[in-house]
Amino acid sequence: MRMRKTIGVMTLSLGLASLIPALTSTANMNLRLIVAQKQKVNCCQSESLGLDEQIWGQGGQPGDKEALLAAIDNSLRYLETGDAAATYQRYPVAEFTRGHVIRSLERFRQLVVSSRSPAELQAAVHREFVFYQSVGKDGQGNVLFTAYYEPVHFASRVPTTEYHYPLYRLPSDFAKWPHPQPTRVQLEGKDGLLGGKSRLHGLELLWMSDRLEAFLVQIEGSARFQMTDGTEMTLEYADKTDYAYTSVGHELAKDGKLPLNGLTLPVMTQYFSQHPNELNNYLPRNRGFVFFKESHGAPAMGSIGVPVTAERSIATDKSLMPPGALALIHTSLPFPQITGQMGYRAVSRYVLDQDAGSAIKGPGRVDYFMGTGQLAGDRAGVTGGDGQLYYLLLKD
Repeated sequence: MRMRKTIGVMTLSLGLASLIPALTSTANMNLRLIVAQKQKVNCCQSESLGLDEQIWGQGGQPGDKEALLAAIDNSLRYLETGDAAATYQRYPVAEFTRGHVIRSLERFRQLVVSSRSPAELQAAVHREFVFYQSVGKDGQGNVLFTAYYEPVHFASRVPTTEYHYPLYRLPSDFAKWPHPQPTRVQLEGKDGLLGGKSRLHGLELLWMSDRLEAFLVQIEGSARFQMTDGTEMTLEYADKTDYAYTSVGHELAKDGKLPLNGLTLPVMTQYFSQHPNELNNYLPRNRGFVFFKESHGAPAMGSIGVPVTAERSIATDKSLMPPGALALIHTSLPFPQITGQMGYRAVSRYVLDQDAGSAIKGPGRVDYFMGTGQLAGDRAGVTGGDGQLYYLLLKD
């Protein structure tokens, strides 16, 4: 029997945006900074915390060690930028200096290369690193995990009777738009077909055939497209209007249309396929509007300006969490079964904090990047459950 490990755990909960030039008394009133005690505690998870079997492969599936190493290298590249230097200079948790994060990543990379098994890596990490735990959504460390992916859609470069829901590039004068900025309804119409009457007319990048799919691309922030002319196009996030994210799923539950318990993307999609007119009621409730730019085949990019890696990148609230840092998640994720259904399995996985999202706010939210394509989308659509989030720093 493997002996139960103990780890150094510190609680990390920041209520201050790292991009704000200085701490203010107002910010501190909304801040619960609990980093003073360096006491060892019994691990609140099972013995599997840090036992990342996916690196070497499991269940007949190949491992993803090279993908993890590439994700680490992407974070190291970001940390050498001026943006990273400025961000960490203002980061309110003293232990998380840019140099310390870099040293931690470099040492972890060495351990991944040299370790021969998940257990060997786990033991080395517990021996050499200190764990900082997010306080989560409840102050007890419980974090809600969702997942996102890069979809592949069909689209047209010109509007047709089939393809008539556009995605738009960023207006050149967007920075000068007065506030409050136009809502989703004002920009695309209640039915999404404002077209030539929209102030965005002439900025269309492509047209899609399904309104909900076009809406979901805005939520995801990037996508790949197979065009009707046989070419491909990739889009990435450019900017958005200044409205807070409103969950359409939560709105459906609030109105009693669907139960909140068990409300997944496939359930919501099925509801709208059966009640298509309800799109006109619910999509406009998310008043924010996302603009795109062509990425010319580039991989999906995270908010820190590096590619995100399937199952090795996460999105968090970047006003709170250390960008590019090494993290460890402990949660349950869906996996395809031979029956064609999804089965859930508890995982402990090393990830890099490389992205953000308009719906990912507070210390109790993590969005996990599943990858590209249909299977990734199927898995992302049914991901949703509590877990724990840790950040790892090399011991001094």
